[in-house]
Amino acid sequence: MAGFLTAEAVMFTSGQEKQLPALRLCTYTQGIIIAICGNFLISISLNIQKYTHVRQSQRGSSKPYYKSWLWWLGISLMGLGELGNFAAYGFAPASLIAPLGCVSVIASAIISVVFLKETLRASDLLGGALAITGTYLLVTFAPHFAPHVTANMVERSLMSWEFLTYIFVEVIAFCILLYLYKCRNMKHIVIIMLLVALLASVTVISVKAVSGMITESIQGNHLQFTYPIFYVMFIIMVASCGFQIKFLNQAMKMFDATEVVPINYVFFTASAIVAGILFYQEFFGLSPVNICMFVLGCLLSFIGVFLIARTRPKIKTDRVFISMGQIPGKRCTEKVQPEPKGSAYGTLASKLMCNRGTHTDDT
Repeated sequence: MAGFLTAEAVMFTSGQEKQLPALRLCTYTQGIIIAICGNFLISISLNIQKYTHVRQSQRGSSKPYYKSWLWWLGISLMGLGELGNFAAYGFAPASLIAPLGCVSVIASAIISVVFLKETLRASDLLGGALAITGTYLLVTFAPHFAPHVTANMVERSLMSWEFLTYIFVEVIAFCILLYLYKCRNMKHIVIIMLLVALLASVTVISVKAVSGMITESIQGNHLQFTYPIFYVMFIIMVASCGFQIKFLNQAMKMFDATEVVPINYVFFTASAIVAGILFYQEFFGLSPVNICMFVLGCLLSFIGVFLIARTRPKIKTDRVFISMGQIPGKRCTEKVQPEPKGSAYGTLASKLMCNRGTHTDDT
């Protein structure tokens, strides 16, 4: 009888072991699908917001853009997409979810060509092909196993010597870059985007921690909300996101989006991968071939995003504006607006007033 029970227990255990990889693969696939759908929604939201601004510009409307229902629809879709990305971190490794951001760039380029009538370039086709190939390599060769994120696991990782060394180097680098940016007034795009990337690594760590603990609680394994570390990571997530958005907005004000978007994607992805490796040990046990193919997938995605985002043509409008300097055979040599102290200043207004007075007298 004892032997029968032992054999039955062994069969039950082996059955569980066979079901475990399938369960992990299912969870991994769910994370990928959620991340792709989230990034697709973000691309739709960006194009809806762009269309709102273009339509108001064509109509010459003075109504603020935030009073348009289309703009609010775009904002709502963006919030839904970011929520999907947040949830995806609870199912799949952070080193995979972050590079999948190239899906948003690819989808945005396709939508802008089809619906906003932007010009399709050869570099768009080449960049899209490279980005799609890179995405396939990322999904195929990325680590398929993500550790269960619990409060105890997060506490142990925070106290590990690898993370302490990493965060020490990151704080020193952040202080040096902030000194160059604020005190030395060095407004180079690489400096600003490095500040964003260093904050992004902290954001990725905290987002995956919070999302993972919420996922564990929802699945009923163990309630994580009773641990103080959950609220500590939540505060870190909100603060790092806020400062990251602040520096990113400053970069968008000083530089063109065709420069900011690809550089931000490369730096953010690199920082997320490093954070996933050091904090969550996501590459532990991964074969050298998988690591090389994963890096190749990242490089192809980086090149594809650069090709798609570089100097996109402006959207076609129905209005035609001709600059004085563009008239064939004509050359503009004088200022359009005369000097205030000159005799010609105010002449046009005087003539208009005189004509208005004459017209009044005649009537």
